Amino acid sequence: MARSQQTAGRPVAAAKADAIPWMTMAVVLAALFIAVLDSFIVVVADPSIVADLHASDSDIQWVLAGYQLSYAVFIITATRLADLYGRKRIFLLGVALFTLSSIACALSPSAGSLIAARVLQGFGAALMVPQVFAYVTVLVPAARRHSVYGVVGLVMGMATIGGQVIGGLLIGADLFGSGWRLVFWVNVPIGLAMFLLALRHVPRTGAAATRKLDLPGVLVLSAALFLLVLPLIQGQQAGWPGWVWLCFAGSAVAFGLFTAIERGRERRGGDPLVPLTLFGQRSFSLGIVLVLALYALIYSYYLALSVTLQQGLHMSALGAGLTYAPAATAFFVFSMVASRTIPKYGRRVLEIGAVILASGYLATGLLLVSGPRLTPLLVIPTLVLQSVGGGLVITPALNTVLSRVTPESAGVASGVLSTAQQCGGALGVAVIGAVFFSAFRPAETGRVAAAGHAFAVASFGTFVIAVIAGIVVFLLPKQPAAQPS
Repeated sequence: MARSQQTAGRPVAAAKADAIPWMTMAVVLAALFIAVLDSFIVVVADPSIVADLHASDSDIQWVLAGYQLSYAVFIITATRLADLYGRKRIFLLGVALFTLSSIACALSPSAGSLIAARVLQGFGAALMVPQVFAYVTVLVPAARRHSVYGVVGLVMGMATIGGQVIGGLLIGADLFGSGWRLVFWVNVPIGLAMFLLALRHVPRTGAAATRKLDLPGVLVLSAALFLLVLPLIQGQQAGWPGWVWLCFAGSAVAFGLFTAIERGRERRGGDPLVPLTLFGQRSFSLGIVLVLALYALIYSYYLALSVTLQQGLHMSALGAGLTYAPAATAFFVFSMVASRTIPKYGRRVLEIGAVILASGYLATGLLLVSGPRLTPLLVIPTLVLQSVGGGLVITPALNTVLSRVTPESAGVASGVLSTAQQCGGALGVAVIGAVFFSAFRPAETGRVAAAGHAFAVASFGTFVIAVIAGIVVFLLPKQPAAQPS
């Protein structure tokens, strides 16, 4: 059965019902990979940036936070812009901005200029990433989406875990004496190739001349997200002062106002920025909670592990990156297993993955408090166990969120999903980061012992988040709803 979409004044015919446009998927998935990678690859570059640019602790925090903040705040607005002006146009704009800002990052002469370039890079990521999920929903037949979402989850997981490995390898290579700058230069040839391939292989979809931008919704939601994400990122570093709690309160008020604006716009027959009816779908609303929890534990745990290895054990960026390599391999293998078994076993795959994931964090914590001195070889087996579970639950979680979303709602649903990933990451770093750094006291017990104790505490904290994610998994619908293709 063929289907078509009216886009930018002319129809774009879809492929046969059982065909997947893999060339299009490859281009947009490359964008997803580098956008997620740049959330993590900088973590292992921090010591080199400090040494080269004489950056302060606050500067380094903002090198990470500037990207994440602009990325999180602008995602949903970017999805609506894509609905209005066409996904291809917004995707190309995002690729161009991301690539140019990567050049600016690589050439930065100071910490301030690097932070500014990272903020622009986050805007570029926000323009690119939601289009990936939207293209999957719009272009891939419903019966085949589980396969593509398996690849999407694999790409995101490999970028998350592999960011540490790739960053370590690039910094260790130190090509032409570039040091940490190579982690940004690597984006440039990838970005140029993506842009050229997208011109040819990414179709125009999503433009709708009858829609108007919900400007009040954009402004209020942006304020709400900014007031939520900023204190999550900066609160622990600042010692949780009064302004943090005022931001949280202001965010709650802004979200309430946003809900009222959207409901009023729906009652008047307008086009809301986020249709609130989306959250009436159990798979979507629970799936968003699951994504929040999963990305809270992923972001926070690998940050804690990077600090443990580099500051606690004095490992190089390359050595730290290689420590992650077995876990990255396990994630790759079991992500593929998940994509093949989900169609037959459904939610049971996620349930098994959630149990293994939580067990991996618990095992790490118990191992470290039982007495052995912390070494990379000690934690590699439990890191692999975590990745086995992560591959089984993180990969299919994305399909769970979007399984019942119609193509007409694909853009905004994708934006909400991407926002949940970023907000979950910020929440996890704030909570687990506070737990980890409060327990990391090298002046009292020595660096190695302090790192082992702090990482054990962080492991127990992420175990709690993993249990929450597991509970949500058991509440999900057993099978995704069938969609018309």
